[in-house]
Amino acid sequence: MSKKNNQDKLLIFALGGVGEIGKNMYAIQYGNDIVIVDAGLKFPEEDMLGIDIVIPDISYLLENRDKVRGILVTHGHEDHIGGLPFVLKNLNVPVFGTKLTLGLIEGKLKEAGLLGETKRILINADSEVPLGSITATFFKTNHSIPDSLGVCLDTPEGRVVHTGDFKFDHTPVNNEFADLQRIAEIGRQGVLALLSDSTNAERPGYTPSESVVGANLEEIFKKATQRVVIATFASNVHRVQQVINAAAATRRKIAVVGRSMVNVVSIAGELGYLNIPEGMIIEPEEVNKMAADRVVILCTGSQGEPMSALTRMARSTHRKIDILPGDTVIIAATPIPGNERHVGRTVDELFRLGANVIYGPGSVSGVHVSGHGSQEELKLMLNLIKPKFFIPIHGEYRMLRLHAQLGEAVGIERENIFIIDNGDTIEFQNGSARKGSKVQAGNVLIDGLGVGDVGNIVLRDRKLLSQDGILVVVVTLSKQDGTILSGPDIISRGFVYVRESEGLLDEANRIVTSTLHKLMNDNVNEWASLKTNVKDALGRFLYEQTRRRPMILPIIMEV
Repeated sequence: MSKKNNQDKLLIFALGGVGEIGKNMYAIQYGNDIVIVDAGLKFPEEDMLGIDIVIPDISYLLENRDKVRGILVTHGHEDHIGGLPFVLKNLNVPVFGTKLTLGLIEGKLKEAGLLGETKRILINADSEVPLGSITATFFKTNHSIPDSLGVCLDTPEGRVVHTGDFKFDHTPVNNEFADLQRIAEIGRQGVLALLSDSTNAERPGYTPSESVVGANLEEIFKKATQRVVIATFASNVHRVQQVINAAAATRRKIAVVGRSMVNVVSIAGELGYLNIPEGMIIEPEEVNKMAADRVVILCTGSQGEPMSALTRMARSTHRKIDILPGDTVIIAATPIPGNERHVGRTVDELFRLGANVIYGPGSVSGVHVSGHGSQEELKLMLNLIKPKFFIPIHGEYRMLRLHAQLGEAVGIERENIFIIDNGDTIEFQNGSARKGSKVQAGNVLIDGLGVGDVGNIVLRDRKLLSQDGILVVVVTLSKQDGTILSGPDIISRGFVYVRESEGLLDEANRIVTSTLHKLMNDNVNEWASLKTNVKDALGRFLYEQTRRRPMILPIIMEV
């Protein structure tokens, strides 16, 4: 451990991943050294109209770019690696990850044109990485993707442990067990602070083993008399392996459909994380040429995403595959909060096409288990690590709060538990801790190629347009005497249907004309004043008549 400087403090803070599910990004800073753990994205909420993805605000890291020593990546899920291309464009630092994690990251960097200029360093559970005054070591965990790690950071102020996403699976699909002995050893050596996954803090008991799903899938495959279509998270490599195993046991071939699914199966297969029998994978074009009871279609769309393979099949708009009456469709995932409506709509459409749909929570359908530990596993992690201070992370606020209660239940002092928001810092010095000043944090919205150019004002305008539409008022005035030369012409989009509202628009026209005449008579000829008065007068009239508030856009030209 590096020598301690009495002037320096240890800071721990989140730039994303607390009070929310997704865009995980955590930072540990001692003196002039900052280590980042993960750099994820999240998908937009319903009120983020037109937004594609959301990433963390890294302003603080950019202001302190000379101090950032590297990004440690715990595993290869989108909410932990999806923000990397955007971060690395502005912050060229080394990225540390396991073989599969780096394989998935490299695919993203290649798309972003960053592969050649990004230093990528392979690690495993036995690696030791010096990062200035901080030294990183690692331990194996179980999750719904192979090669997931927890991180142990030795700092001059004490040891910080970040669990990554984890559960304790005693019969894992790949026979790679969580290293309980190593975790307990870390705890015995003394831990200053623990940052631990809170996703399933609401669920009592234990999370079932992923291997339970395999037996259920095989049973469904055996009973299916026609094709089987199964949608799951592309990055759930263990689930994909179980689909392959069930297909092999029932002598079916697999067509992989959906860009992200094709990418992950290809990368995981090449790196040896999927055991795919020779000749098992077929092209989507071959599906219709084979007997229906000899085919499995493995696809994306478990969250009802509008452009995903399963959603397009459900709407009969997929170019290569149609859902046929009698097909068995399995949705092997639980909807992320906020996606329930999309998933429900997809399920309805599938039933309408005559499919037999198996969906719902894992306990009901038997085709999904979580990759996150439930309450008893969270308590086990706390008891093994025995931290002095505890910071629940990776979860919505209620999950953080419930995880904090579990911490109290296993003996951590209430004043030593910190529930934080993104941007809050916890300062550690001489064995004590307190909340420090905030750093800048928040959402950066990605819309097409634009990064951060859509903010709250643009979103507010989009919301207004979506609710009440827009009215454009076009008027041409004379430069000499200010008289109206043409117009006002009123164009309505999303407000009223013009042919059925001629009387309303004629009256609106009259109000704009009389407002402009009155202003001219009062010698008001500043464009800002003219526009504001037209908007106010027209807005009042339209609200009285329709109880709607469309966006009003006056365009005044002078000739």
